Amino acid sequence: MLAYILIGLVVLLLLSSLKVLPEYQRLVVLRLGRALPQAKGPGLVVVIPVIDTPIRVDLRERIMEIPKQTCITRDNAPISIDFLIYLQIVDPLASVVNVQNVFQATEGLATTTLRAVIGDIALDDVLSKRDEINQKLRVKLDEVTHRWGVQVNAVEIKEILPPAEVQESMTKQMAAERNRRAMVTEAEGAKQSQILRAEGEKTARILEAEAQKESLILQAEAQRQAQLLAAEGYALALQKISEAARLADSNTMLIQYLEALKNLGQSPSAKWILPVEITSLARQVGEVMKDRSPSP
Repeated sequence: MLAYILIGLVVLLLLSSLKVLPEYQRLVVLRLGRALPQAKGPGLVVVIPVIDTPIRVDLRERIMEIPKQTCITRDNAPISIDFLIYLQIVDPLASVVNVQNVFQATEGLATTTLRAVIGDIALDDVLSKRDEINQKLRVKLDEVTHRWGVQVNAVEIKEILPPAEVQESMTKQMAAERNRRAMVTEAEGAKQSQILRAEGEKTARILEAEAQKESLILQAEAQRQAQLLAAEGYALALQKISEAARLADSNTMLIQYLEALKNLGQSPSAKWILPVEITSLARQVGEVMKDRSPSP
């Protein structure tokens, strides 16, 4: 019976000495109070019962939520901020040996670091420069937590609540800004409307001037064509007269003189001016009549 009991104890000791660790865990072993130089795992790990003290360490990234903290800005404005810290243990041995409770220590460090960072920034910058504050917090936290085997991957501010009077001032400022933008938009619309109207009038005047120009050009062209046609007609008439004058004989010219005298006789004018001597003209008429009379 005692043998069975001893065998059972040995089996229990063997089973307690076998540890199976998943991929995201490591085992820090304290052997007689001294930490082994390297963490064990993942997979099957053998520890010595009673002599070894195994401590499991989770290496997965963890989200730590820091509740609302009241901070004082550089311009003495109280403000409440809550944020998230994304951290991960990268050195299991340091996270066990160098700090008593790594996550509690990180949370306390985050609250004091937040107050230090916000104290160097004005209220307006706190409200508008979240990314810059996140980066500053991450760098300052990582500088300290690095010796604890913890790496701070990111810090994200969730909410920033300024005092009630500041919120009221911000609301009034936003309303005034909206009114200003509305007035600017209205003025810009009126300006664009006037510009478009002026451009339309300008375009209309330009088109009207171009139309008048085209009309004057067409009129001048028509007058030029009419003058050319009149000149060509006048030249043609002169050419015909010149040809007729070359073909006319002395008798024809004499008949033209007689016609002219006849017209002068019908004129009521009291004075006649003849371009030729009347006696010479009468002699020429007599000779013509003599030539045309029949011979005996």
